[in-house]
Amino acid sequence: MEQNKAYATFAGGCFWCMVEPFDQQPGIISVVSGYTGGHTENPTYEQVCENTTGHVEAVQIIFDPSVYSYHKLLDVFWKQIDPTDPGGQFNDRGESYQTAIFYHTEEQREIAEQSKQALIQSGKFSDPIVTKILPAQTFYPAEEKHQDYYKKNAFHYRLYKQGSGRAAFIKEHWQPSYNKDELKEKLTPIQYKVTQENGTEAPFQNEYYDHDQDGIYVDIVSGEPLFSSTDKYDAGCGWPSFTKPINRNQLAESLDTTHGMRRIEIRSKDADSHLGHVFDDGPKESGGSRYCINSAALRFIPKERLAEEGYEEYLALFR
Repeated sequence: MEQNKAYATFAGGCFWCMVEPFDQQPGIISVVSGYTGGHTENPTYEQVCENTTGHVEAVQIIFDPSVYSYHKLLDVFWKQIDPTDPGGQFNDRGESYQTAIFYHTEEQREIAEQSKQALIQSGKFSDPIVTKILPAQTFYPAEEKHQDYYKKNAFHYRLYKQGSGRAAFIKEHWQPSYNKDELKEKLTPIQYKVTQENGTEAPFQNEYYDHDQDGIYVDIVSGEPLFSSTDKYDAGCGWPSFTKPINRNQLAESLDTTHGMRRIEIRSKDADSHLGHVFDDGPKESGGSRYCINSAALRFIPKERLAEEGYEEYLALFR
């Protein structure tokens, strides 16, 4: 089936940090780092950083609007930036790091204006929202070393995102917070023990270990999509096993040395729920990973209810 294609262009400060949030989302065809909004043809990274070209660092996204809407792209964009900063983003100062939405159609302009107005009216920020909404101009792809930087230089990227102040800002202003007492009321005892106390449920005595219905599995706390039935398989271990997550960027990994073992723990990025562990004994033909996940950390949404529950874009996984 041929994809519909549309363009979206966003400036959110350092373009290294603006690829990961959009990458691997359903309906995203490509995310390219580059320069736009200025007067110099084919600028270099060094020229743009000198703030003499008029360009800003930006990402240009090619997406299928029938799968992932422009509204959702804007929602992701806002949650990566400080929209009140007129002088750059976090530790990166100067006009090349200013934020902007570059619209490609009149419809995009209207949606962007509505989105910005909704953010203003939300009262989330006491300072004015200064992110500009501008007509799209010529976009110049950046040098190859800057493309997919978060993949090519993962360790340095994580250090930079933390050190620049972006990660802390996102956590403070954009990530939801959860009250432990409220979670105890919302979750069953085993769900709370697993997600909030790093517990492990019994093998072969949990809801999804042998579940084979089409659909997606979301975080029981936040509802963020985590795994798809298309990647689920029977590993014989007694817990739901997957060869990969829907979006690796939605998971956080850390070394777990409890119980005298060395394992890689998997947590959801938004809610910080403990999910399980990832091992390297999965099917080789699917990459070799086995994501061993507690059923109690998950809620299953059948394929036929995805649209009804607000996950319509994930229907693309089953086409």
